[in-house]
Amino acid sequence: MSWKTNYRSFYYQGAPEPDDIVLDPAETALLVVDIQGVYLVPSEDAAQRDAWAPFRERMNDVVIPNVAKLIDKCRSQELEVMFARIACLKDNGRDRSLSQKKPGWNYLLLPKDAEESSIVPELQPQGDEIVFCKTTDSALTGTNMRLILQNMGIKNVIVVGIFTDQCISSTVRSLADESFNVVVVEDCCAAATKELHDHELEIINMIYCHVVSSDEVVSFLKPQK
Repeated sequence: MSWKTNYRSFYYQGAPEPDDIVLDPAETALLVVDIQGVYLVPSEDAAQRDAWAPFRERMNDVVIPNVAKLIDKCRSQELEVMFARIACLKDNGRDRSLSQKKPGWNYLLLPKDAEESSIVPELQPQGDEIVFCKTTDSALTGTNMRLILQNMGIKNVIVVGIFTDQCISSTVRSLADESFNVVVVEDCCAAATKELHDHELEIINMIYCHVVSSDEVVSFLKPQK
């Protein structure tokens, strides 16, 4: 199986295979979304801790190692590596979007200088790599990312991170609506459950992005002259 036939939704059953993908490093950025320490801390509640155990296992054993390798590859090819993290500017979170103020699981109060809002140690930005702070699910909607990408001549965005069915999906849809070519790396992403992860990839694939593996995306990078 390959990215050309995987993750097909009802809408794309039997559709022609897409053209090969070629990513020019000068026009491509890697965007790492919301891989922050707060999501990897086990809950004090035993039931919640057990329910989220598969997610933490996937993050520690699959997603974070694969993202680290992809970051290294992109840096070696001189692709722009960018990060987005959920982080409000006001300590009381007054500047958050409504979706992050509502009661429930998605209620997030992560001030920008709080340890809980930091990117995990394995994936720390280096040098002048850009880090966007957002209080929205979409990293494009809640920041000046669109302007930055356009100013830098970026046409293709490789998206990795969490959660597949929330901030990844919202970011991908926003990027697609702004006419960026988007590639989502499935083994560099996670949702709360594998079922949610797979289902969301089927929904966004072929319409808003192409869903590929980390090995496949590396093969798309055009060799530098």
